[in-house]
Amino acid sequence: MALGETDRVARAALKARQGKGARYDAALAPAEDLLMARRGTAYFARKLNELSDVDLDGAALRPGWTRRHVIAHVSYHARHQAMLLEALTKGVAYTPPNDEKHQMPALDLAATLPARALRHLFHHTEVHLNVCWRDLTDAHWDMPLTLPDQAATTVRALPMMRAREVWFGALDLDNGGRRTDLPQDLRQL
Repeated sequence: MALGETDRVARAALKARQGKGARYDAALAPAEDLLMARRGTAYFARKLNELSDVDLDGAALRPGWTRRHVIAHVSYHARHQAMLLEALTKGVAYTPPNDEKHQMPALDLAATLPARALRHLFHHTEVHLNVCWRDLTDAHWDMPLTLPDQAATTVRALPMMRAREVWFGALDLDNGGRRTDLPQDLRQL
């Protein structure tokens, strides 16, 4: 997903409107992956907003999950990435829990939140992660990371991981999202 001329013009106009003091992505940040993640987040938010509070109790495409579980999972994914990035920029170690024993009880508990709280959880974690991305310097983007599954990567890989999470999470809500809505790069996954 390359940044087209329209995207570049829109970005420049946004920076002009926001003025000094606004946060922007670092020059060497993976702009295309960040764009895909942000568009996926907007798509997920749209699919979420199409659901009534009662609809949140409906079944999701993931076996054994309700839509509430999907919302909590997508939100916690953003929270874990944000906390990982905050720890990295502070120079401290952080490893989010990666096994079902530690993750699922929290997910099951979050799925019981009132609808409004779940919607706020999604919104808050999305904003938090965006702030963390924008606080990264050029040097941060190529710093090594060890993921919870012990896979070695760099910070640069996180936006694409997030993109997959939000785009496929929107489909998991099972309320009209289509695979053809996904960016071409994700359709083959």
